[in-house]
Amino acid sequence: MEFIQKYNEAVEQYILQTLPVGQPASLYEPIAYLMSLGGKRIRPALVLLGCDLFHGKWEDALPAAYAMEVFHNFTLMHDDIMDNASLRRGKATVHEKYDNNTAILSGDAMLIHSYEMLTSYPAHLISPLLKSFNTMALQLCEGQRMDMDFETREDVSIVDYLKMIEYKTSVLLACALKTGAMIAGANMQDQDHLYAFGINSGIAFQIQDDLLDAFGDAEKVGKQPGGDIIQGKKTYLYLKALELADENQKSTLLAYYQPDSGHDQYEKIETVKKIFRDTGAQEYALQVRDAYNDLAKSHVISLPVSEQQKDELIQFADFMAARKM
Repeated sequence: MEFIQKYNEAVEQYILQTLPVGQPASLYEPIAYLMSLGGKRIRPALVLLGCDLFHGKWEDALPAAYAMEVFHNFTLMHDDIMDNASLRRGKATVHEKYDNNTAILSGDAMLIHSYEMLTSYPAHLISPLLKSFNTMALQLCEGQRMDMDFETREDVSIVDYLKMIEYKTSVLLACALKTGAMIAGANMQDQDHLYAFGINSGIAFQIQDDLLDAFGDAEKVGKQPGGDIIQGKKTYLYLKALELADENQKSTLLAYYQPDSGHDQYEKIETVKKIFRDTGAQEYALQVRDAYNDLAKSHVISLPVSEQQKDELIQFADFMAARKM
Protein backbone atom coordinates (compact mmCIF):
# COMPACT_ATOMS: atom_id res chain seq x y z
CA MET A 1 0.00 0.00 0.00
CA GLU A 2 2.34 2.67 -1.29
CA PHE A 3 -0.21 5.44 -0.81
CA ILE A 4 0.04 4.91 2.98
CA GLN A 5 3.74 4.05 3.08
CA LYS A 6 4.56 7.47 1.64
CA TYR A 7 3.66 8.93 5.04
CA ASN A 8 5.83 6.54 7.05
CA GLU A 9 9.12 8.40 6.83
CA ALA A 10 7.47 11.66 7.91
CA VAL A 11 5.75 9.92 10.83
CA GLU A 12 8.95 8.25 12.02
CA GLN A 13 10.90 11.49 11.78
CA TYR A 14 8.21 13.37 13.67
CA ILE A 15 8.17 10.73 16.41
CA LEU A 16 11.93 11.02 16.87
CA GLN A 17 11.74 14.80 17.05
CA THR A 18 8.73 14.98 19.35
CA LEU A 19 9.02 12.19 21.92
CA PRO A 20 9.12 13.75 25.40
CA VAL A 21 12.44 13.86 27.24
CA GLY A 22 13.25 15.13 30.69
CA GLN A 23 13.74 14.19 34.27
CA PRO A 24 13.33 11.81 35.85
CA ALA A 25 14.77 9.78 32.99
CA SER A 26 13.13 6.68 34.46
CA LEU A 27 9.73 8.12 33.41
CA TYR A 28 10.68 8.96 29.82
CA GLU A 29 13.10 6.20 28.84
CA PRO A 30 10.39 3.48 28.83
CA ILE A 31 8.32 5.63 26.46
CA ALA A 32 11.22 5.96 24.03
CA TYR A 33 11.89 2.23 24.36
CA LEU A 34 8.33 1.21 23.46
CA MET A 35 8.07 3.67 20.58
CA SER A 36 11.40 2.41 19.21
CA LEU A 37 9.94 -1.08 18.78
CA GLY A 38 8.27 0.12 15.60
CA GLY A 39 5.08 -1.30 14.18
CA LYS A 40 3.17 -0.66 10.98
CA ARG A 41 2.18 2.90 12.04
CA ILE A 42 -1.19 2.41 10.32
CA ARG A 43 -3.09 4.73 12.67
CA PRO A 44 -0.93 7.83 12.19
CA ALA A 45 -0.83 7.16 8.45
CA LEU A 46 -4.65 7.15 8.42
CA VAL A 47 -4.71 10.56 10.09
CA LEU A 48 -2.49 11.94 7.33
CA LEU A 49 -4.52 10.14 4.67
CA GLY A 50 -7.77 11.57 6.06
CA CYS A 51 -6.33 15.06 5.79
CA ASP A 52 -4.87 14.47 2.32
CA LEU A 53 -8.20 13.20 0.96
CA PHE A 54 -9.87 16.56 1.52
CA HIS A 55 -7.08 18.72 0.08
CA GLY A 56 -5.59 19.58 3.44
CA LYS A 57 -1.86 19.96 3.87
CA TRP A 58 -1.11 16.57 5.41
CA GLU A 59 1.95 17.93 7.21
CA ASP A 60 -0.51 19.96 9.34
CA ALA A 61 -1.95 16.69 10.60
CA LEU A 62 1.40 15.35 11.91
CA PRO A 63 0.80 16.44 15.55
CA ALA A 64 -2.56 14.63 15.57
CA ALA A 65 -1.06 11.59 13.82
CA TYR A 66 1.66 11.49 16.43
CA ALA A 67 -0.93 11.84 19.22
CA MET A 68 -2.89 8.89 17.81
CA GLU A 69 0.22 6.68 17.68
CA VAL A 70 1.36 7.65 21.18
CA PHE A 71 -2.14 6.94 22.50
CA HIS A 72 -2.23 3.57 20.72
CA ASN A 73 1.10 2.59 22.25
CA PHE A 74 -0.06 3.76 25.68
CA THR A 75 -2.96 1.28 25.42
CA LEU A 76 -0.51 -1.46 24.39
CA MET A 77 1.71 -0.71 27.39
CA HIS A 78 -1.20 -1.12 29.79
CA ASP A 79 -2.70 -4.08 27.86
CA ASP A 80 0.59 -5.94 28.23
CA ILE A 81 0.36 -5.56 32.01
CA MET A 82 -3.24 -6.84 32.06
CA ASP A 83 -2.34 -9.76 29.79
CA ASN A 84 0.89 -10.48 31.66
CA ALA A 85 2.60 -10.49 28.26
CA SER A 86 6.36 -10.86 28.17
CA LEU A 87 6.96 -9.88 24.53
CA ARG A 88 5.86 -6.98 22.32
CA ARG A 89 7.03 -7.10 18.67
CA GLY A 90 9.63 -9.69 19.64
CA LYS A 91 11.14 -7.60 22.45
CA ALA A 92 10.58 -7.49 26.19
CA THR A 93 7.44 -5.60 27.19
CA VAL A 94 7.93 -2.45 29.26
CA HIS A 95 6.76 -4.03 32.50
CA GLU A 96 9.14 -6.96 31.93
CA LYS A 97 12.11 -4.75 31.07
CA TYR A 98 11.43 -2.32 33.91
CA ASP A 99 8.53 -3.14 36.28
CA ASN A 100 4.74 -2.82 36.51
CA ASN A 101 4.72 0.52 38.31
CA THR A 102 7.04 2.03 35.72
CA ALA A 103 4.84 0.78 32.87
CA ILE A 104 1.70 2.20 34.52
CA LEU A 105 3.22 5.61 35.19
CA SER A 106 5.01 5.96 31.84
CA GLY A 107 1.81 4.90 30.11
CA ASP A 108 -0.08 7.62 31.96
CA ALA A 109 2.52 10.15 30.80
CA MET A 110 1.98 8.99 27.20
CA LEU A 111 -1.77 9.54 27.53
CA ILE A 112 -1.24 13.07 28.84
CA HIS A 113 1.29 13.79 26.09
CA SER A 114 -1.15 12.70 23.38
CA TYR A 115 -3.74 15.18 24.68
CA GLU A 116 -1.07 17.87 24.84
CA MET A 117 -0.39 17.44 21.13
CA LEU A 118 -4.07 17.79 20.22
CA THR A 119 -4.33 21.07 22.10
CA SER A 120 -1.59 22.53 19.88
CA TYR A 121 -4.17 23.12 17.11
CA PRO A 122 -6.03 26.40 16.48
CA ALA A 123 -8.80 27.15 18.96
CA HIS A 124 -11.67 26.31 16.58
CA LEU A 125 -10.31 22.77 16.11
CA ILE A 126 -9.41 21.88 19.69
CA SER A 127 -12.94 21.24 20.94
CA PRO A 128 -14.11 18.95 18.08
CA LEU A 129 -10.78 17.11 18.04
CA LEU A 130 -10.91 16.45 21.78
CA LYS A 131 -14.58 15.46 21.67
CA SER A 132 -13.90 12.87 18.98
CA PHE A 133 -10.74 11.66 20.72
CA ASN A 134 -12.49 11.37 24.11
CA THR A 135 -15.35 9.35 22.63
CA MET A 136 -12.87 6.99 21.02
CA ALA A 137 -10.76 6.63 24.18
CA LEU A 138 -13.73 5.83 26.40
CA GLN A 139 -15.18 3.35 23.90
CA LEU A 140 -11.81 1.63 23.71
CA CYS A 141 -11.82 1.23 27.50
CA GLU A 142 -15.38 -0.12 27.32
CA GLY A 143 -14.34 -2.61 24.64
CA GLN A 144 -11.37 -3.80 26.69
CA ARG A 145 -13.60 -4.26 29.73
CA MET A 146 -16.16 -6.16 27.66
CA ASP A 147 -13.43 -8.46 26.36
CA MET A 148 -12.27 -9.14 29.91
CA ASP A 149 -15.85 -9.79 31.09
CA PHE A 150 -16.39 -12.25 28.24
CA GLU A 151 -13.84 -14.57 29.84
CA THR A 152 -16.28 -15.43 32.65
CA ARG A 153 -19.63 -14.77 30.97
CA GLU A 154 -21.57 -17.74 29.59
CA ASP A 155 -24.17 -15.62 27.76
CA VAL A 156 -21.97 -13.80 25.24
CA SER A 157 -23.82 -13.28 21.94
CA ILE A 158 -22.49 -12.56 18.47
CA VAL A 159 -24.01 -9.07 18.75
CA ASP A 160 -22.05 -8.57 21.99
CA TYR A 161 -18.87 -9.75 20.29
CA LEU A 162 -19.28 -7.46 17.29
CA LYS A 163 -19.83 -4.46 19.59
CA MET A 164 -16.75 -5.41 21.59
CA ILE A 165 -14.47 -5.55 18.55
CA GLU A 166 -15.96 -2.32 17.22
CA TYR A 167 -14.96 -0.58 20.44
CA LYS A 168 -11.69 -2.38 21.06
CA THR A 169 -10.32 -2.26 17.49
CA SER A 170 -12.38 -0.25 15.02
CA VAL A 171 -12.97 3.07 16.79
CA LEU A 172 -9.27 3.95 16.83
CA LEU A 173 -8.96 3.41 13.07
CA ALA A 174 -12.16 5.36 12.44
CA CYS A 175 -11.13 8.19 14.74
CA ALA A 176 -7.74 8.45 13.01
CA LEU A 177 -9.36 8.92 9.61
CA LYS A 178 -11.96 11.36 10.93
CA THR A 179 -9.31 13.39 12.76
CA GLY A 180 -7.39 13.99 9.55
CA ALA A 181 -10.59 14.97 7.75
CA MET A 182 -11.48 17.41 10.53
CA ILE A 183 -8.08 19.10 10.27
CA ALA A 184 -8.57 19.46 6.49
CA GLY A 185 -11.97 21.11 7.03
CA ALA A 186 -14.16 18.33 5.63
CA ASN A 187 -17.88 18.72 6.27
CA MET A 188 -19.71 16.55 8.82
CA GLN A 189 -21.30 14.26 6.23
CA ASP A 190 -17.93 13.41 4.70
CA GLN A 191 -16.40 12.95 8.16
CA ASP A 192 -19.20 10.51 9.00
CA HIS A 193 -18.71 8.49 5.81
CA LEU A 194 -14.97 8.23 6.47
CA TYR A 195 -15.64 7.26 10.10
CA ALA A 196 -18.10 4.54 9.03
CA PHE A 197 -15.53 3.28 6.53
CA GLY A 198 -13.04 2.91 9.39
CA ILE A 199 -15.53 1.19 11.70
CA ASN A 200 -16.60 -1.46 9.19
CA SER A 201 -13.10 -2.01 7.86
CA GLY A 202 -11.89 -2.52 11.43
CA ILE A 203 -14.56 -5.14 12.14
CA ALA A 204 -13.61 -7.01 8.95
CA PHE A 205 -9.96 -6.76 10.08
CA GLN A 206 -10.73 -8.34 13.46
CA ILE A 207 -12.83 -11.18 12.04
CA GLN A 208 -9.98 -11.91 9.65
CA ASP A 209 -7.68 -11.91 12.68
CA ASP A 210 -9.90 -14.55 14.29
CA LEU A 211 -9.71 -16.64 11.12
CA LEU A 212 -5.94 -16.28 10.86
CA ASP A 213 -5.47 -17.28 14.49
CA ALA A 214 -7.33 -20.52 13.90
CA PHE A 215 -6.51 -21.36 10.29
CA GLY A 216 -3.57 -19.16 9.26
CA ASP A 217 -0.22 -20.38 7.98
CA ALA A 218 2.27 -20.05 10.85
CA GLU A 219 5.05 -18.77 8.54
CA LYS A 220 2.83 -16.10 6.96
CA VAL A 221 1.01 -15.05 10.13
CA GLY A 222 4.20 -14.92 12.18
CA LYS A 223 2.84 -16.95 15.09
CA GLN A 224 1.61 -20.44 15.78
CA PRO A 225 -2.11 -20.69 15.03
CA GLY A 226 -4.55 -21.65 17.78
CA GLY A 227 -3.65 -19.08 20.41
CA ASP A 228 -7.27 -17.95 20.85
CA ILE A 229 -8.39 -21.57 21.18
CA ILE A 230 -5.74 -22.36 23.81
CA GLN A 231 -6.80 -19.26 25.79
CA GLY A 232 -10.49 -20.11 25.41
CA LYS A 233 -11.33 -16.75 23.80
CA LYS A 234 -14.94 -16.32 22.71
CA THR A 235 -14.31 -15.28 19.12
CA TYR A 236 -16.84 -15.06 16.30
CA LEU A 237 -15.85 -18.58 15.24
CA TYR A 238 -16.52 -20.01 18.70
CA LEU A 239 -19.85 -18.20 19.16
CA LYS A 240 -21.12 -19.15 15.69
CA ALA A 241 -20.02 -22.76 16.15
CA LEU A 242 -21.97 -22.94 19.42
CA GLU A 243 -25.03 -21.58 17.65
CA LEU A 244 -24.81 -24.12 14.79
CA ALA A 245 -23.48 -27.17 16.67
CA ASP A 246 -25.42 -30.35 17.33
CA GLU A 247 -25.56 -31.60 20.92
CA ASN A 248 -22.39 -33.70 20.63
CA GLN A 249 -20.38 -30.89 19.02
CA LYS A 250 -21.66 -28.38 21.55
CA SER A 251 -20.75 -30.50 24.58
CA THR A 252 -17.28 -31.16 23.12
CA LEU A 253 -16.71 -27.48 22.42
CA LEU A 254 -17.85 -26.43 25.89
CA ALA A 255 -15.64 -29.08 27.51
CA TYR A 256 -12.55 -27.92 25.65
CA TYR A 257 -13.25 -24.28 26.55
CA GLN A 258 -13.41 -24.93 30.29
CA PRO A 259 -10.55 -23.26 32.22
CA ASP A 260 -7.74 -25.74 32.91
CA SER A 261 -9.58 -28.44 30.96
CA GLY A 262 -6.41 -30.53 31.02
CA HIS A 263 -6.55 -31.40 27.33
CA ASP A 264 -3.40 -31.61 25.25
CA GLN A 265 -2.96 -28.31 23.41
CA TYR A 266 -2.49 -29.84 19.96
CA GLU A 267 -5.53 -32.08 20.46
CA LYS A 268 -7.59 -29.12 21.68
CA ILE A 269 -6.66 -26.94 18.70
CA GLU A 270 -7.32 -29.62 16.09
CA THR A 271 -10.61 -30.77 17.66
CA VAL A 272 -11.97 -27.24 17.98
CA LYS A 273 -10.89 -26.31 14.44
CA LYS A 274 -12.70 -29.37 13.12
CA ILE A 275 -15.87 -28.24 14.89
CA PHE A 276 -15.44 -24.75 13.42
CA ARG A 277 -15.25 -26.29 9.96
CA ASP A 278 -17.92 -28.97 10.36
CA THR A 279 -20.55 -26.62 11.79
CA GLY A 280 -19.99 -24.10 9.02
CA ALA A 281 -18.73 -21.44 11.45
CA GLN A 282 -15.58 -20.90 9.37
CA GLU A 283 -17.62 -20.25 6.23
CA TYR A 284 -19.98 -17.93 8.10
CA ALA A 285 -17.00 -15.97 9.43
CA LEU A 286 -15.67 -15.53 5.90
CA GLN A 287 -19.05 -14.29 4.70
CA VAL A 288 -19.48 -11.86 7.61
CA ARG A 289 -15.94 -10.55 7.11
CA ASP A 290 -16.69 -9.89 3.44
CA ALA A 291 -20.03 -8.26 4.28
CA TYR A 292 -18.36 -5.75 6.62
CA ASN A 293 -15.66 -5.12 4.03
CA ASP A 294 -18.33 -4.42 1.39
CA LEU A 295 -20.13 -2.11 3.82
CA ALA A 296 -16.89 -0.22 4.44
CA LYS A 297 -16.33 0.21 0.71
CA SER A 298 -19.92 1.42 0.17
CA HIS A 299 -19.06 4.55 2.18
CA VAL A 300 -16.14 5.29 -0.15
CA ILE A 301 -18.54 5.76 -3.08
CA SER A 302 -20.15 8.72 -1.31
CA LEU A 303 -16.90 10.61 -0.72
CA PRO A 304 -16.13 13.65 -2.91
CA VAL A 305 -12.62 12.47 -3.74
CA SER A 306 -10.89 11.40 -6.95
CA GLU A 307 -11.38 7.94 -8.44
CA GLN A 308 -7.74 7.17 -7.69
CA GLN A 309 -8.26 8.05 -4.03
CA LYS A 310 -11.39 5.91 -3.90
CA ASP A 311 -9.43 3.01 -5.39
CA GLU A 312 -6.74 3.49 -2.75
CA LEU A 313 -9.28 3.36 0.08
CA ILE A 314 -10.79 0.22 -1.42
CA GLN A 315 -7.29 -1.31 -1.61
CA PHE A 316 -6.81 -0.50 2.06
CA ALA A 317 -10.13 -2.11 3.00
CA ASP A 318 -9.31 -5.25 1.01
CA PHE A 319 -5.87 -5.43 2.64
CA MET A 320 -7.41 -5.21 6.11
CA ALA A 321 -10.02 -7.86 5.35
CA ALA A 322 -7.81 -10.39 3.60
CA ARG A 323 -4.29 -9.89 4.91
CA LYS A 324 -2.15 -12.96 5.42
CA MET A 325 0.13 -11.55 8.09
